[in-house]
Amino acid sequence: MSQSRTMSLVESLANVIVGYGVAVVTQILIFPQFGWNPTLAQNMRIGAVFTAVSLARSFTVRRLFERIGRTN
Repeated sequence: MSQSRTMSLVESLANVIVGYGVAVVTQILIFPQFGWNPTLAQNMRIGAVFTAVSLARSFTVRRLFERIGRTN
């Protein structure tokens, strides 16, 4: 079954939103072990940058696999 571009984006967004929460919590727990003590706001901004990159990556890979699936 084929997935529309819209549903690809919705799936990627859901995945990335969950990933954002996991990333921020992980940063809060791990960064201090390396001597880094960013504020919550800084952790959220760092997480937002990685989230934007992750969204673009996830959407691109999904569409690539969709294209490959149509050619086979």
